[in-house]
Amino acid sequence: MNRFILAFAACMAAAAQDRAKATDRPPLFFREDWKESPAELPITQAHVANADLVLSLHGPGKAGIKKSHHDKPADDPYYVWSGECRGNWAVSLRHKAALVDLRGQAKIKWRANQQGFRQLRAILQLADGTWLVSDLSDGPGRDWRETELIVADIRWRRLNMERVAEAAWADTPDLSRVREIGFTDLMPGGASAACSRLDWIEVYGKRVE
Repeated sequence: MNRFILAFAACMAAAAQDRAKATDRPPLFFREDWKESPAELPITQAHVANADLVLSLHGPGKAGIKKSHHDKPADDPYYVWSGECRGNWAVSLRHKAALVDLRGQAKIKWRANQQGFRQLRAILQLADGTWLVSDLSDGPGRDWRETELIVADIRWRRLNMERVAEAAWADTPDLSRVREIGFTDLMPGGASAACSRLDWIEVYGKRVE
């Protein structure tokens, strides 16, 4: 009987720890879906659906970053497309009123569809101005796919934002105050056969005023 009571108490304690960990999970910091408006090149701030966010485009191919949409298929989303980028490109989003802490159980989620050899990666700008690009990526597929990047699992390289090219490893970046979050595949566009498409993006982290 005592063994049963001890085992039951241990189970209850473990459940309480799990509940405590769950409450520590960071909330949704922002989500961007893009406005449901006609296709346009290049994408601009006018296409951003979340009024709290500021859009920035980067790299020699930034003029080719397109806000795209097709009437068919009927469920085609309103998305960012890199197919017409003549050089490397990147898109980033900044919250107007806050930074974000991406330590702990922070994560970045998106729905995307890559073609060719494209691997979509997360990018960050830290409070000190340093840009980073993730080693984890989302590769090509035959249809739209949701991907979740656990930030703690990512190794980061520094990112040269003038060229949108990866540089040396950043072994211990300070992710406690992140200013901008975005995405790139580190490659020029190659029309529909070699491109990246992003439908929406979510960032989960603790808001830093």
